[in-house]
Amino acid sequence: MRGYIFDLDGTVYLGDELIDGAKEAIAELQSRGDQVVFLTNKSIATRMQYVEKLRKLGIPAELDQVINSNFITAKYLKSMMQEQEAVLVIGEKPLVDELTEMGIQITENEKEARYVVIGWDRQFNYEKINKAYQAWLNKAKIIATNPDRTCPVDGGEIPDCGAMIGALEGATGQPIDSITGKPSRLMAEFVVTDVLMMNPSDCFMIGDRLETDIKMGNEFGLKSVLVLTGITTREMLGAASFSPAYVVDSIKQVPAL
Repeated sequence: MRGYIFDLDGTVYLGDELIDGAKEAIAELQSRGDQVVFLTNKSIATRMQYVEKLRKLGIPAELDQVINSNFITAKYLKSMMQEQEAVLVIGEKPLVDELTEMGIQITENEKEARYVVIGWDRQFNYEKINKAYQAWLNKAKIIATNPDRTCPVDGGEIPDCGAMIGALEGATGQPIDSITGKPSRLMAEFVVTDVLMMNPSDCFMIGDRLETDIKMGNEFGLKSVLVLTGITTREMLGAASFSPAYVVDSIKQVPAL
């Protein structure tokens, strides 16, 4: 039995369109007894919303098969924070909801915030970056859900959480304190050890991004598989400083690896 960890956007689907062969490839893996989980950095939907989307696209999925960066961020903060401490969130409602569900106290007051959590925020503005900056001046630690500069969509790409990180780092002149989603060891260890309960060498990490999916796979001893249906092209791969174990045109080829 092997474990297959699938990125979502650019790997299983683009926007609301399933990538050709995705449903059949995942069904084949599951029919032969392999374990399948879905791992996404995207912070603008809850885990349950991803489950519902996958089901709507014809891919059976349960909540414990879906891990997103919001969930990992909440688990990290829960392990680090004292009961009276609070978090200032730059992000959308799904991020706030998943932090709240984990018992994380949220504040709108930058002077009260012990941490600032940055996620993808499509309503990002000057007021929000100023709040985060003032919290940083007040010694708050800055945590980001993910480093993705863009998100692949049908027809192109749009700015992702990396744009919010860049704005704050431009103001502070300092890198943020940590990133909890891919390619962090925190996320890799959770999905392999706690969810799949397998050895890393028995698992495949399949995704479309070199700097997140493939980097995490390589650094944690997973078999990294780059699909060419999302962000990364063969030209980008040729210029990269590291390589995946496998390169395939799409998810359709994964069962044959």
